[in-house]
Order: sequence, then structure tokens, then C-alpha cells
Amino acid sequence: REVEILMFLSAIVMMKNRRSITVEQHIGNIFMFSKVANAILFFRLDVRMGLLYLTLCIVFLMTCKPPLYMGPEYIKYFSDKTIDEELERDKRVTWIVEFFANWSSECQSFAPIFADLSLKYNCSGLHFGKVDVGRYTDVSTRYKVSTSPLTKQLPTLILFQGGAETMRRPQIDKKGRAVSWTFSEENVIREFNLNELYQKAKKQSKPREEGPEEPPGPQAAAPHPDGEPKKDK
Repeated sequence: REVEILMFLSAIVMMKNRRSITVEQHIGNIFMFSKVANAILFFRLDVRMGLLYLTLCIVFLMTCKPPLYMGPEYIKYFSDKTIDEELERDKRVTWIVEFFANWSSECQSFAPIFADLSLKYNCSGLHFGKVDVGRYTDVSTRYKVSTSPLTKQLPTLILFQGGAETMRRPQIDKKGRAVSWTFSEENVIREFNLNELYQKAKKQSKPREEGPEEPPGPQAAAPHPDGEPKKDK
């Protein structure tokens, strides 16, 4: 029976890792399901040992905060009050906004990828933003992003053009379920046509500027939850 349990959990790890896009996410899945296997085996051996192990896992989970990306990025962080104002301020600006939650492992894995895309493609006509729907639940309701622990909608990327949503990933089917989608850099560039959006944004910004705009270089600073971009030129 112990071998059957281990084989079953190994199959779950393999299925879960098919959606993983980083080495850290692969390792995290292995450790998480290893804890589940250990808990089951301890309970089969001795209920008291199982309860002790489960208690230690809960204490570790509550005391150790999940790792947050603190690297360079050019992203504006929205609150529940600033997101609508910013989208309506200048409808010539195209926005790519990530709806995320700090407790989501998928959001944590996607954070450095989204930051790298913001450094490569940000310009005066194409901006990148983020809003924490785990903190601002009314935003998740307004933009129909589920924050359930079992949801597959975190993270969600929405493209806003002219102040209105034009596409999102993952898509939502007719039954209201999220269609599985891998949040890799290649997929985001291809699905959102970032190269084309960037070129169009640069052309539109030229009449308002003295000269052509060059792609931004590496920038870094601390996040600001109330809508200030993180940058350090």
C-alpha cells in the first residue's frame, strides 16, 4: 500500500509539473507532494506521529512567508481606486495588467517573467501594471477574476486598449471555467503580439515627442502598492 501511495503521488507530481515553467516551480511541486506522502505514511504508521508531522507542516507554512520577486521591473502597481482612473486617463495608452495574489505559487513563478517583459517592451504608449486581487477583492469581482484557492485564473493577464478589455489569458469558456494556459515568456509575446504592439506604440508616441523612443534599459526599485512604478534609471 505504501508503494501504491508513492506511485500515485509521483503521477500527480508529473502531471502538475507539466504546467511548471521554472526549475523552482518543479522543485516546489516535488517538495509539496512529498510532504503529503509523508503525512499519509506517518498516519498509517502512528496517528500521533501523523498529527505531529502535520502540525509541524502547518506551523512552517504559517511562519515562513512565500518568496516575492524583488528584481528590476518597470511596472505600475494599482490599488482598487487607481486602476480604473489610470485606464481611463489616456486611452491612447495600451495596458497589459496582471491580476495576481501573493499566496499563489503560479503568480510567484510568473513574477520575474512579467518583470522581464516590462523591461523589454515598456514605452510611452505601452505600459505594464499589476493589481493584487488577493488584497483588493472588489477588483477581482469587477474584472471577473476568481480568487478561490482552487482557481486556475491566477495569474490573469488582461490587455486594455482604449480603456477597454480586448483579450485575456487564460480564457474563460462558456461554463465559466478557465482554459489551461502556460504563462511562459514565449506564449505571452506570441498571444499578445507584443512585438507588434510595441512598434505601434512607438509610432503613436512620436508625434507627441521630440524624437523616437528607445526601449528602456534595466531598472530596479522597490514596489509601491498605491500605484507608483518601480524604476531606477
